[in-house]
Amino acid sequence: MSNTATDTLTPVLTANWGAERSWTLESYEQHGGYQALKKALGMAPDDIISAVKDSGLRGRGGAGFPTGMKWSFIPQDNPKPKYLVVNADESEPGTCKDIPLMMASPHTLVEGVIISSFAIRANKAFIYIRGEVLHVIRRVQAAVAEAYAAGHLGRDIHGSGFDLDIVVHAGAGAYICGEETAMLESIEGRRGEPKLKPPFPAVAGLYECPTVINNVETLACLPHIVNRGVEWFRGIGPEQSPGPKLYCLSGHVQKPGVYELPMGISLRELVDDHAGGARPGRKIKAVIPGGVSAPMIPESGLDVTMDFESLTAIDTMLGSAGVIVLDDGDCIVRAAKNINEFFHEESCGKCTPCREGLDWTGKILHRMEAGEGRQGDLEQLDFLCGSIFGNSFCALGDGAAWALKAAITQFRDEFVQHVEEGRCPFH
Repeated sequence: MSNTATDTLTPVLTANWGAERSWTLESYEQHGGYQALKKALGMAPDDIISAVKDSGLRGRGGAGFPTGMKWSFIPQDNPKPKYLVVNADESEPGTCKDIPLMMASPHTLVEGVIISSFAIRANKAFIYIRGEVLHVIRRVQAAVAEAYAAGHLGRDIHGSGFDLDIVVHAGAGAYICGEETAMLESIEGRRGEPKLKPPFPAVAGLYECPTVINNVETLACLPHIVNRGVEWFRGIGPEQSPGPKLYCLSGHVQKPGVYELPMGISLRELVDDHAGGARPGRKIKAVIPGGVSAPMIPESGLDVTMDFESLTAIDTMLGSAGVIVLDDGDCIVRAAKNINEFFHEESCGKCTPCREGLDWTGKILHRMEAGEGRQGDLEQLDFLCGSIFGNSFCALGDGAAWALKAAITQFRDEFVQHVEEGRCPFH
């Protein structure tokens, strides 16, 4: 497959989603499931790590860190146990890829977990799922039980001498637990709050042992890389960000949903051609490309390609690829207020810039949207964003301030209009 972003992608991650009872072991194996595991168990763990490095697979949870490189950070000379933790705490507004994947094909995740655990020499893995999605927890638990019964998990898997146990751990509904160190705290039974780094989880993670943390979609790519090879994977999408990608389209488009397309597709093609574009009689005003932590892009910037480097170059990010579309009937101030309220509500309160800063930005935005904006409010928001960004303990405060600053920068006239007219012009 060539590297042009507009190539049609034969479904990879979603290939079996439409199969009858796709979530069962029987259906998964009928579509080639667990063949990659058998192949991987015949390889040396270091060869698997090298293959994942060579594939260019980057984390699909938001940061985009090279997966194989993350695995290689695990100190194999450390006598302590190694752990794999799966971040299935999908909580970013606008993001809906991991939960559908776990519902439609949980064995894809389970197989990816086993391959990853074998590669890093972990004998215990944890799948941390957001507590509110009870149906997903039950489905993954059932898949894990089926995998044990089939001999894919447990002692001496398929005679390889490799042992692995998987624990499905339910969170308690805290966005902050999507941050990796807060997630580890939660698994250990403590309040989910970020920890200072270093030490990094690869050295001292879960129970102070070497730990790899990967996203659901990242691990779902592994069986395909093992089965089809490095060159096949690198042939999809751009050189620096290869592979298939799940994009979540929501907001004011005609066909919202989850779309599997190559990395590097243009945002305009994604929104207009696949999601049907704006509603009849409306025009797109802005798009948030990677969940609400990602700064929004005005309509004029939609020709950017959806990969890590291209979006970073225009001061936003791919993030979770939760694409939210706003049209010309939407109020940017109101959208910014709603996003700020989410971050303020979900802040763990550990650090002052995030805890106090988001409270103050929220008060100003609420006042502005209610028609009670004052002269100097915009300058105060600019100051507060600068005080939060780069000074909060974890990325929650950074994301909130970055997103708000971008909204003010790109649509400053709308904020000014709210203050000068003493009302929201969109109500």
